[in-house]
Amino acid sequence: MDARLNYMSRPNAGKAMKYFLSGVKALQQSTLPPATQELVALRVSQINGCAGCIDMHTKEAALAGESSLRLNLVAAWREATVFTEAERAALELAEEGTRVADAAVGVSDDVWDRAARHYDEDELTALVLHIGFMNMVNRLNIITRQPAGDYVPGQLH
Repeated sequence: MDARLNYMSRPNAGKAMKYFLSGVKALQQSTLPPATQELVALRVSQINGCAGCIDMHTKEAALAGESSLRLNLVAAWREATVFTEAERAALELAEEGTRVADAAVGVSDDVWDRAARHYDEDELTALVLHIGFMNMVNRLNIITRQPAGDYVPGQLH
């Protein structure tokens, strides 16, 4: 499969993508745990069906020491016993934040409150930005049919 577009080869789009990626680097330096960031990125990408991001975040998480068991269970995190309560709250927020059209209220107060019990305001801010960013990147990749499978860990970091 060939991508429909190469964003980085277009001067204006490439410049915009570099700004977006610099925002991700800032989020990676937040106090939101790196494992949580990767689990959230993976779950959002699974929901949206973004193969390129699933490829990337599975490999990045594995490189960072995440177990294959936890990575394989992200899609069924509600029934899995391998995630902390904080990770479960982040995954729940990620799901509701990704599926905003499925609920009349978007993200419910209960889901927000559970996340707020585990993360301070800086971490919540990073988490919300991370969820939003992942949804945007998923859509860019899906619209342009970015291929998956060839991502090399560290390639974009």
